[in-house]
Amino acid sequence: MGSTSDLPVMEKAAAFLDEMEIPFEMHALSAHRTPEAVEAFAKGAEKRGIKVVIAAAGMAAHLCGVIASMTAIPVIGVPVSSSLDGIDALLAIVQMPPGIPVATVGINGALNSAILAAQILSTGDGELGKKLAAYKESLKNKIVKANEELKNVSYKYKTN
Repeated sequence: MGSTSDLPVMEKAAAFLDEMEIPFEMHALSAHRTPEAVEAFAKGAEKRGIKVVIAAAGMAAHLCGVIASMTAIPVIGVPVSSSLDGIDALLAIVQMPPGIPVATVGINGALNSAILAAQILSTGDGELGKKLAAYKESLKNKIVKANEELKNVSYKYKTN
């Protein structure tokens, strides 16, 4: 995260990674305030066994791209809404130059970043793939249940 003020957004990613039993690190690193720490993190990530990085940042959201420029590990960017409704962060993360890709989820899309990271990891982990399949099935079941409950909602001109 660019700062601990991003934690309320990123807690959804942490909770999902915990649910999937995926070990993860959590750091506050600023591309502007602690560039040496960002460099040490990015350049040492692969040696520590990190296979995917989720980087969240708002405002001048350079953290994701800076990390991506220093490692070959996939980086997923989470634009955080802190100013300009997060549009500034979204554009800073998604508009990377050729050769420095950052997969980008929606503004405050921490949960999707964790799901995407798990999907990347599952390409080499069959058990994780099964957990993800069960998770996605549970999403389908929630909608099926919601539609059943909607049958009981009554309006004068509702036809179903």
